[in-house]
Amino acid sequence: MYIDKDTIKRDFKKRLTSMFAEDVEGSSNLHRYQALGSLIKEYASENWLKTTKQYTEKKEKQVYYFSMEFLIGRLLMSNLINLGIKDECEKALKELGIDLRDLEEMETDAGLGNGGLGRLAACFLDSMASLGIPGNGNGIRYNYGLFEQKIVDGYQVEIPDNWLRDGNVWETRKEDKAVEIRFGGYVEVVFEDNRLKFVHHNYEPIVAVPYDIPIVGYHNNTVNSLRLWSAEPVGREFDFSSFSKGEYNKAVEYKSWVEAISQVLYPDDSREEGRILRLKQQYFFTSAGIQSIVRRYRKMGIPMNRLDEYVAIHINDTHPAVAVAELMRILVDEEELSWDEAWRITTHTMAYTNHTIMSEALEKWPVDMFKKILPRIYMIVEEINRRLIEELSMKYPGDEERIRSMAIIGFGNVRMANLAIVGSHSVNGVAKLHTEILKKQELANFYQYYPNKFNNKTNGITHRRWLIQANPGLAKLVSSAIGNKWIYVPTELKRLLSYSKDRQFQNKLSQVKMDNKVDFSNYVKDHYNVDIDPNSIFDVQVKRLHAYKRQLLNIFHIMDLYNRLKENPDLDIVPRTFIFGAKASPSYYLAKQIIKLINTVANKINNDNSIKGKLKVVFLENYRVSLAEKIIPAADVSEQISTTTKEASGTGNMKFMMNGAVTIATLDGANIEIRDEVGEDNIVIFGMKDYEVLNYYKNGGYNSMEIYKNDPRVNRIVNSLIDGSFNVSYNEFKMIYDSLVYHNDEFFVLRDFDSYVNAQNRINELYKDKAKWQEMCVCNIANSGVFASDHTIVQYSKGIWNTKPSIIL
Repeated sequence: MYIDKDTIKRDFKKRLTSMFAEDVEGSSNLHRYQALGSLIKEYASENWLKTTKQYTEKKEKQVYYFSMEFLIGRLLMSNLINLGIKDECEKALKELGIDLRDLEEMETDAGLGNGGLGRLAACFLDSMASLGIPGNGNGIRYNYGLFEQKIVDGYQVEIPDNWLRDGNVWETRKEDKAVEIRFGGYVEVVFEDNRLKFVHHNYEPIVAVPYDIPIVGYHNNTVNSLRLWSAEPVGREFDFSSFSKGEYNKAVEYKSWVEAISQVLYPDDSREEGRILRLKQQYFFTSAGIQSIVRRYRKMGIPMNRLDEYVAIHINDTHPAVAVAELMRILVDEEELSWDEAWRITTHTMAYTNHTIMSEALEKWPVDMFKKILPRIYMIVEEINRRLIEELSMKYPGDEERIRSMAIIGFGNVRMANLAIVGSHSVNGVAKLHTEILKKQELANFYQYYPNKFNNKTNGITHRRWLIQANPGLAKLVSSAIGNKWIYVPTELKRLLSYSKDRQFQNKLSQVKMDNKVDFSNYVKDHYNVDIDPNSIFDVQVKRLHAYKRQLLNIFHIMDLYNRLKENPDLDIVPRTFIFGAKASPSYYLAKQIIKLINTVANKINNDNSIKGKLKVVFLENYRVSLAEKIIPAADVSEQISTTTKEASGTGNMKFMMNGAVTIATLDGANIEIRDEVGEDNIVIFGMKDYEVLNYYKNGGYNSMEIYKNDPRVNRIVNSLIDGSFNVSYNEFKMIYDSLVYHNDEFFVLRDFDSYVNAQNRINELYKDKAKWQEMCVCNIANSGVFASDHTIVQYSKGIWNTKPSIIL
């Protein structure tokens, strides 16, 4: 698409007038952003319509990507870049006295996700559109997202993320596409017309209303859709009769109950009410999505028994696993197909990505709860389970332990990962190590039974967002060296290797990094009133707060470095700025204590003049996509230090790598593949190997108390948590202390401490050699193309979905 600046100027002024009855001079930046966003959406809408019509008319096979999260961030700049009109828009606004960056800052990050799961889904949507693959997202339109994080006296405080306060210019509400979702009640089985029929009585109905967001492909006319569902009441929202009787709460009770389903992401599940709400959320968006897919498919006039030839449904982690049973319900109950035919279609349509081996993340629901909320779905799951056990009993007679482990219903629970595996034709891990652990450890029984289902698809990131958009200076430098082909074929970045020792290129790369660091330093000063030195090493760990991700190991090293500086203020180290960003789940108290510890240590270090500014610690409040776009281009060191075997893949590691940061890492997740690409000399590895960790978990033998007693550095650090060193109460960090000393350090923080300190010392020495450091940075950028999500999506398309690109003319 090409639209010149004069057209944009004219259209923009008209849009301001039509939306707000304002001219440029009298409008606020918020209104300017909303007018511009509305205009850009209109520019994309013609191709949006063309894309949708072509998929239908040509009967293209479409992918439907089901995910609880879509962490899409802001869309203004991304859409301008992908439409190819960013430069013209920037010029048009400049002539009107407006800075495009100021309008970008007016956009609120969409509250649709939390961490890597949601960001991966967003990257995949971008890649599908940019590759011309017919693909759609399906999720929930959360009114308040996860939460907005505030740091008050060092503590995390959660407040509602009111991201829809000013509306969302990118969405289109489609009431005519709404569907009904049913909860509760009971199912009557009747024999009618020579078949069993299942009649649902006394259920609680709600309406799922879709909001569609355009997903604009890069310079190719394709505009796919992200469909997000909002929960709304059926019929009357307000019970006037109850209100008239003075029963005010009852008057709005139904409306409140319904709307709770799409209020927040991951409601607190420490209580039964929260668990019930989570189950309802998962069925809500899954049922709505599948009903929508089947309705669209019916209009194509193709027999229902060929659904799998035209539809691919992808289950992103276990949250949407109920899709297996819901599709069976529609095919058996509504389309009146036989069970065997419906099962063939379902298993050929569904594919499942497993994202974790952490048991807490493998969804399971108490049978009584599941049966009460989803009575018909439970009946279907029960029948799937009965047939599975029958098959397994024939294959493994007498092996009750194996059969119990593979059953979908077992130990009083409905196990959603098992349902997803049994009901899909493909089960993939997200990094080579992760997939091998699934096959040989966690899901070994399933792998032995379904060996052809299992495959690996290493995660990826969209280079359009994380390099072209987030780091335009670097993108321009890369293109000046190797041309623009890498934008369309990211593996072309490999050609940068010929510049790895080129001093002129190294100097230019160093200047790009310094410019980004200065920009970020100004941001930190403006928002946190902390002065950080752009000449220091920016050492960054930004990700969800979880014990296995080991932010604790990071802060322990900082505490040790601080102790050494206090003993020797002239210690020969390159000044270091440690940067954290993380949200902890509201009910995850250990994680929240770690946030408090980081902020407590930061306060002590940042106000100690005796260390001569050699050390600073910054905790970034409310970490989100738009903040990641500021910090990642400025990072020198990427902290990827999870306990080996626990991180399925990671995608932050890829973003930092693509922006020229050097990774300090355990051999976990995709870190292994990054090492394989860049070579041992261009990454800093530490910590236990996977077999060591797995051996400890299986056979025991680890004793954290021994390290605590015998390593004076560890002893001093751990004791400082409770001995008053930080002027806090004895109990402030007692949970952390106990987890390490009395609960045997589940994630081996103390075990890997010495190795980590040595690795950090190596970082310090490497950074002193500027030429070597820049060579490492170039090697990381050059080898990052294989981790572009375009590469990953081509593998999904060919290996799982059997879809082909569609050229939109």
